[in-house]
Amino acid sequence: MSVEELLRLKPFLDSKAAKYNCIDFIEDDPISIPHLFDKKQDIEIMGFFAAVLAWGQRKTIINKCKELIDRMDGEPYEFVLHHSKADLERLKGFKHRTFNDIDLLYFVASLRRHYEEHASLEAAFLGAGSSDTVYQMLVHFKQTFFALPDFPQRSRKHVASPLEGSTCKRLNMFLRWMVRKDISGVDFGIWEKISSAQLMCPLDLHVDRVARKLGLLSTKNTNWLAVEQLTHNLKLLNPEDPIVYDFALFGLGIVEGYWKD
Repeated sequence: MSVEELLRLKPFLDSKAAKYNCIDFIEDDPISIPHLFDKKQDIEIMGFFAAVLAWGQRKTIINKCKELIDRMDGEPYEFVLHHSKADLERLKGFKHRTFNDIDLLYFVASLRRHYEEHASLEAAFLGAGSSDTVYQMLVHFKQTFFALPDFPQRSRKHVASPLEGSTCKRLNMFLRWMVRKDISGVDFGIWEKISSAQLMCPLDLHVDRVARKLGLLSTKNTNWLAVEQLTHNLKLLNPEDPIVYDFALFGLGIVEGYWKD
């Protein structure tokens, strides 16, 4: 697709982004979970869990996240930082798809180690500094998150890495939630060291299909290279906030079924 052809899509995508980047979007989306909180660390923790658990039906994802909040007595940050061994018993039996209580207990332990040393989860993504690419941030995050000794190998599959070719859809979605700032009230914009211009587009099945139909994506496989190509094209439309078009592509796919036409 030429730059001229790409730019012709801009009014259409801008209108769809405006349609879905609104408060009404929140209720039926996993982002509704961190919106239940005001404290920065609660937003980070439950945003992270909502993103990690975000596969399957959205209603089920939201219900499982609410169950997790209840198991943490409604205060995720307080629970993560100050839980006792007896408190951890309440997490046993939790399960969503292939994510189970073994994974949950490790995640809580890793988050506790992090918050004992840092005020924000943003620090876990920053290696050399805020000038890192998101590729580097995601690699650093996985290495850091599984730095505790004797971590369960099975839990690694729940945190993606571009080193493995993954699209890292859930982590890119989490970064969007934490980093993007605008007046719509959907994304939180509570992280200061990573900019919206650095973000990469969360690429799931719906976004992939719509992007290919629009000519924004032409790679053979849906992998990290596809994320880079799609994000590159979106940056040509909006260099400072390319991932605003995630709303457009997602809405066109899951709400309008645009790729089926």
